[in-house]
Amino acid sequence: MRRLISRGKIVSASLMASLSPALMAQGFWEDSHGRLTLRNFYFNDGYRDGGEDRKEWAQGFLLNLQSGYTEGTVGFGLDALGLAGLRLDSSPTHAGTGLLPVHDDGHAASEFSSLGVTAKLRWGDAVVKSGTLLPKIPVLVHNDGRLLPQTFQGTQLEYTGIPDLYLHTGHLDRFKQRNSTDSVAIYPQGYTGNRGSDFDFAGATYALTPSLSATWYYGEMREFYRQQFFGLVHKQPVGRGSLTSDVRYFISGEAGEARNGKVDSDLFSGLFTYRLGAQAFGVGYQKVRGDTALPYASVSTVYSFSNAGVGKFIQAGEQTWMLRYDYDFANVLPGLSFITRYYKGENGDYKGREAREWESDTNLRYVIQDSTFKGLGVEVRKATYRSTYASDRDNYRLYLTYDLALW
Repeated sequence: MRRLISRGKIVSASLMASLSPALMAQGFWEDSHGRLTLRNFYFNDGYRDGGEDRKEWAQGFLLNLQSGYTEGTVGFGLDALGLAGLRLDSSPTHAGTGLLPVHDDGHAASEFSSLGVTAKLRWGDAVVKSGTLLPKIPVLVHNDGRLLPQTFQGTQLEYTGIPDLYLHTGHLDRFKQRNSTDSVAIYPQGYTGNRGSDFDFAGATYALTPSLSATWYYGEMREFYRQQFFGLVHKQPVGRGSLTSDVRYFISGEAGEARNGKVDSDLFSGLFTYRLGAQAFGVGYQKVRGDTALPYASVSTVYSFSNAGVGKFIQAGEQTWMLRYDYDFANVLPGLSFITRYYKGENGDYKGREAREWESDTNLRYVIQDSTFKGLGVEVRKATYRSTYASDRDNYRLYLTYDLALW
């Protein structure tokens, strides 16, 4: 923590010293806000095929500071994201959960930290951000499933000046894994070489009607792969409840030198959810066509409904059925929610082997809604995963989280 604070002081002081007095004008401070998030995570990944269980316990700190914009035709702002993790329990035998960095001797780091700064500019309906980014777009979703989030470095532009239309484009050139302080060139999952690249993207979302929206995105990891995404979301009342139809389609192929080999993968993923009062029932289907699995950036999240707690169900030729049930206990105990999901994938191909897999996930979460401990959350997750090509695993996770608004 001391290292994080000292780094933050140095970077912040340098930036503030370089900014003109106009940057400190009304709006920059008045519209600013800060939030501290505490995460206490315990992971137990049990391998049922003879491998050593991976289990660790760690404490995370996320300090998110966001300024407003200076007044005038062009407004300037500055954001900062401080991240720190502390080891509470780990051993060389059981390290490797993704919570903490692991040294060459097999021991997990006792602590790690980083600071990301983002400059931003607002001109009318356009917003430009440059620096540390947390992309959450169909062709690239940062992973926030461990102690600290995966972060990227780059520049993006968002435009909302046309009614019902959202435009988005950007360029990313570096990233940090969720358990690392090293900023490296971007590379795809499964790549074992040492020549990373960068990532360009562009996309749009248009509200065709109040109940129907369409999304298109294009992403290219230079010298590796290119990918297009098409999506439709439709919501409509059905009986006493509502039905949400969400369909997603990816088209992927190699780009440039194709450093990770051939890429030939189209993926359809659809989920249909009926919500009635406190309950929601979901049924989904997914199909991968082509000779390779769906490509994605290393450790990032796949924007499909099969991105489960352990598996992803995206092997070549694989087809997957999905079931989901949600219950919100707001009328009984506000803040308590329950989710259970089931995935079954078959007919896939993994390096010449038949790929069949299934997974069941159950989550129970409670967030205190009032009193002194308002915002304190407790979540228990259990995942059971079985596969013909990967390790069988029983995964247990315990999350304790607390969000504190600083101002």
